[in-house]
Amino acid sequence: MGWRIKFTPQSEKELQKIDKKEAQRIIRFLRERTSPAPRETGKRLKGQLREFWRYRVGDYRILARIDDKELTILVVHVGHRDKIYTKT
Repeated sequence: MGWRIKFTPQSEKELQKIDKKEAQRIIRFLRERTSPAPRETGKRLKGQLREFWRYRVGDYRILARIDDKELTILVVHVGHRDKIYTKT
């Protein structure tokens, strides 16, 4: 059984604002690279954001929570690397 990827309403809106080609690249990355082993491709954040994991896709960052009990990756924010960390 693999990991499920879920999006918060806020992350869905953020994804829709991104260029369509980049958004597809982000979704493909999540399906192919994070589903088998989410901790191998991501990096745990520190400080106030320590509950999140970060994934890099070009100039974009994905902030997510990993739930081991439900095998779920909850995408909380998606955005450009310059602005993503100021949103949370």
